[in-house]
Amino acid sequence: MAIAIMTSGGDCAGMNPAIKQFVDYCYSKNIQPYLIYDGLEGLIDNTIVKASYEDVAGIMHEGGTKIRSSRSKRFFELAYREQAYNNLQQHGIDKIVVLGGDGSFRAFNQFYKDFGINFVGIPSTIDNDIYGTDYCLGVDTALNMIRSATDAIRDTSASFKRACVIETMGRDCGYLALVTAITCGAEVCMIPELEYDLDKIAQRLKKELDNGRKYIVCVVSEGCKKNVCTSTQEIVNWLEKDLGIETRATILGHVQRGGNPTVFDRLMASEFTTFAVDYLLENEKSNSVIVYKNSQFEFVSIEYVNSGKYEIKKELLDLARRLVN
Repeated sequence: MAIAIMTSGGDCAGMNPAIKQFVDYCYSKNIQPYLIYDGLEGLIDNTIVKASYEDVAGIMHEGGTKIRSSRSKRFFELAYREQAYNNLQQHGIDKIVVLGGDGSFRAFNQFYKDFGINFVGIPSTIDNDIYGTDYCLGVDTALNMIRSATDAIRDTSASFKRACVIETMGRDCGYLALVTAITCGAEVCMIPELEYDLDKIAQRLKKELDNGRKYIVCVVSEGCKKNVCTSTQEIVNWLEKDLGIETRATILGHVQRGGNPTVFDRLMASEFTTFAVDYLLENEKSNSVIVYKNSQFEFVSIEYVNSGKYEIKKELLDLARRLVN
């Protein structure tokens, strides 16, 4: 029996711990593990190799993905999916663990419908925006990377009595910015999920500056650009014009995807992966996603994952409402 693992779409810390757990666990079950390099493109190009202990030795602390990733336009064409299927057949593989996001899962669902390749998807994205799961692999490490950067930027802002605007990733989801604002003590938080009033925020900040506040930390989600037409630079201009405070912007970018995986992400990687392998072994057919909901793991259909849009818990949003007006 052979089973493979691959990473698809955006990378995140936690993928390497998942890959190591996959290989070690498969060998403990007397199953031959395979590594698919370069994501969907690797499926098409047949960069599929038997995994050894050496392949995964010493990767628990490494960010990103040792087996690399990709986004593939070719995979949307049936001829290339058939080529990928034939490659898997050569290796005797009909089960795959897929670390990725909703786009990767949709691609594999079509692959399953075309050729019956069984898979379990593990939500792996720092955006934490997959419907049906409270947590995606890589989020905790990303938050810690952002926290470290925000704390450092605050230090220098305090030294010069400046405002700082820090932009996080997240696509259309403001989870990273929201949690960062709460846990780093930001004065302003701007995310797509919460309406904000710049005039009211300015009035509040002016009072706080008059009462001794020396600097301002404003955390902005990149999704604000798309949803409310407010860019990070516009926020900088607003702070300087309306409050008269010198302001610097920092767009954190891809530093959020890297870094040494946290203990929590390493543990979640091990649990996600172990349950995914067991599920594939116990079920003849699978086009499922393993999710973490209400502190429990469960398996749901692709249709369920695609049936709604992820929403941040109301309790978290309520914690930040005072920062938007």
